[in-house]
Amino acid sequence: MTYFYSTKTWTSQPQISEDQIEYWKHLSEKKNWRITQLPNGFYQTEYKDQDDSWQDVTRRETVEGAEAAIDGSINHYQKRLDFLKGPKVVKTFE
Repeated sequence: MTYFYSTKTWTSQPQISEDQIEYWKHLSEKKNWRITQLPNGFYQTEYKDQDDSWQDVTRRETVEGAEAAIDGSINHYQKRLDFLKGPKVVKTFE
């Protein structure tokens, strides 16, 4: 029986498009987010798309939970933008 193995390697990080970077920058600003109350009493987090339409993201039971979800999303996109600068040195050895 013959097995075929294939591996792939990159010599650099996959390239991110400028449109994707602008989208992450847009989502990392709190002014582009809002919370709406639904008829069932839940709160929905939404972000304003770049064409000024609102896109729903998550639903939470409380306003505080919804705001925490927005803060977590903003933090996530800020981290993505930070990693575009290259790898971070976390420890060096002598």
